[in-house]
Amino acid sequence: MKGLNPASLTDAELAERFAQNGIAQSEALLRNSSKRFNRIFDENSKIIDELKGRPGDARSALISLYGHRNYQVRLNAAQATLSIAPDQARRQIEEIASSKHFPQAGDAGMCLWMLDEGMFKPR
Repeated sequence: MKGLNPASLTDAELAERFAQNGIAQSEALLRNSSKRFNRIFDENSKIIDELKGRPGDARSALISLYGHRNYQVRLNAAQATLSIAPDQARRQIEEIASSKHFPQAGDAGMCLWMLDEGMFKPR
């Protein structure tokens, strides 16, 4: 994370940063900026890794984002928590897929297909 030390942030602060990043990714998608989207994806990966490495696997802090108003935030949170809350996360992904709120609905549908085909293994 540019200029930030994720280890120095609380679980709640990391979840907030994760949400802010999801909003920024939505904006990057609208502007067709894959470079920015991918840069933010990399930062979110670092947040996930930090939370995962904490005692008890603190990715559960991201479950609170399932109710976020932004579809990208919800999708990111559900995908990040598939291995620790598989039923809840899958329901979120299914809701996003059926929402027809694109492009997130398309990404969610592809995620479900890849899960069902065994091509995507939550980490």
